[in-house]
Amino acid sequence: MRNNEGDGARLGIIAAKRKLPRAVDRNRAKRIIRESFRRNRDLLDASDVIVLAQAAAGGAENSILFESLDRHWRRCHELADRD
Repeated sequence: MRNNEGDGARLGIIAAKRKLPRAVDRNRAKRIIRESFRRNRDLLDASDVIVLAQAAAGGAENSILFESLDRHWRRCHELADRD
Protein backbone atom coordinates (compact mmCIF):
# COMPACT_ATOMS: atom_id res chain seq x y z
CA MET A 1 0.00 0.00 0.00
CA ARG A 2 1.32 3.42 -0.99
CA ASN A 3 -0.08 6.90 -0.84
CA ASN A 4 -1.08 8.40 -4.16
CA GLU A 5 -1.53 11.92 -5.46
CA GLY A 6 -5.19 11.42 -6.38
CA ASP A 7 -8.47 11.95 -4.59
CA GLY A 8 -9.18 8.39 -3.50
CA ALA A 9 -7.96 4.85 -3.18
CA ARG A 10 -7.08 2.77 -6.23
CA LEU A 11 -7.00 -1.00 -6.53
CA GLY A 12 -4.72 -3.37 -8.41
CA ILE A 13 -5.51 -7.10 -8.56
CA ILE A 14 -3.17 -9.94 -9.40
CA ALA A 15 -4.87 -13.30 -9.91
CA ALA A 16 -2.16 -15.47 -11.42
CA LYS A 17 -2.99 -18.52 -13.49
CA ARG A 18 -0.33 -20.41 -11.54
CA LYS A 19 -2.20 -19.85 -8.25
CA LEU A 20 -5.76 -20.12 -9.62
CA PRO A 21 -5.62 -22.31 -12.74
CA ARG A 22 -9.35 -22.19 -13.53
CA ALA A 23 -10.64 -18.98 -15.11
CA VAL A 24 -13.87 -19.23 -13.13
CA ASP A 25 -11.87 -19.13 -9.87
CA ARG A 26 -9.76 -16.17 -11.02
CA ASN A 27 -12.83 -14.22 -12.10
CA ARG A 28 -14.71 -15.00 -8.87
CA ALA A 29 -11.73 -13.90 -6.75
CA LYS A 30 -11.40 -10.65 -8.70
CA ARG A 31 -15.14 -9.96 -8.47
CA ILE A 32 -15.12 -10.46 -4.69
CA ILE A 33 -11.98 -8.35 -4.24
CA ARG A 34 -13.50 -5.49 -6.26
CA GLU A 35 -16.78 -5.62 -4.31
CA SER A 36 -15.01 -5.71 -0.95
CA PHE A 37 -12.79 -2.80 -2.01
CA ARG A 38 -15.84 -0.81 -3.12
CA ARG A 39 -17.48 -1.32 0.28
CA ASN A 40 -14.34 -0.31 2.21
CA ARG A 41 -12.88 2.36 -0.07
CA ASP A 42 -13.59 5.16 2.41
CA LEU A 43 -11.19 3.56 4.95
CA LEU A 44 -8.21 3.77 2.62
CA ASP A 45 -8.05 7.51 1.89
CA ALA A 46 -5.73 8.31 -1.06
CA SER A 47 -3.68 5.15 -1.44
CA ASP A 48 -2.82 2.52 -4.01
CA VAL A 49 -3.48 -1.06 -2.94
CA ILE A 50 -2.41 -4.22 -4.75
CA VAL A 51 -4.11 -7.51 -3.83
CA LEU A 52 -2.45 -10.79 -4.74
CA ALA A 53 -4.98 -13.65 -4.89
CA GLN A 54 -3.64 -16.85 -3.36
CA ALA A 55 -4.48 -20.46 -4.24
CA ALA A 56 -6.67 -20.86 -1.15
CA ALA A 57 -9.07 -18.26 -2.59
CA GLY A 58 -10.15 -20.77 -5.26
CA GLY A 59 -11.76 -23.15 -2.78
CA ALA A 60 -12.88 -20.70 -0.10
CA GLU A 61 -16.48 -19.65 0.40
CA ASN A 62 -17.45 -16.08 -0.47
CA SER A 63 -18.15 -15.18 3.16
CA ILE A 64 -14.66 -16.31 4.20
CA LEU A 65 -13.07 -14.23 1.45
CA PHE A 66 -15.08 -11.14 2.41
CA GLU A 67 -14.10 -11.54 6.09
CA SER A 68 -10.44 -11.93 5.20
CA LEU A 69 -10.49 -8.89 2.93
CA ASP A 70 -12.29 -6.81 5.57
CA ARG A 71 -9.48 -7.63 8.01
CA HIS A 72 -6.90 -6.60 5.41
CA TRP A 73 -8.65 -3.27 4.69
CA ARG A 74 -8.77 -2.47 8.43
CA ARG A 75 -5.07 -3.34 8.76
CA CYS A 76 -4.23 -1.08 5.80
CA HIS A 77 -6.22 1.70 7.46
CA GLU A 78 -4.34 1.24 10.74
CA LEU A 79 -0.98 1.29 8.94
CA ALA A 80 -1.93 4.44 7.06
CA ASP A 81 -2.88 6.16 10.34
CA ARG A 82 0.57 5.42 11.77
CA ASP A 83 2.32 7.15 8.86
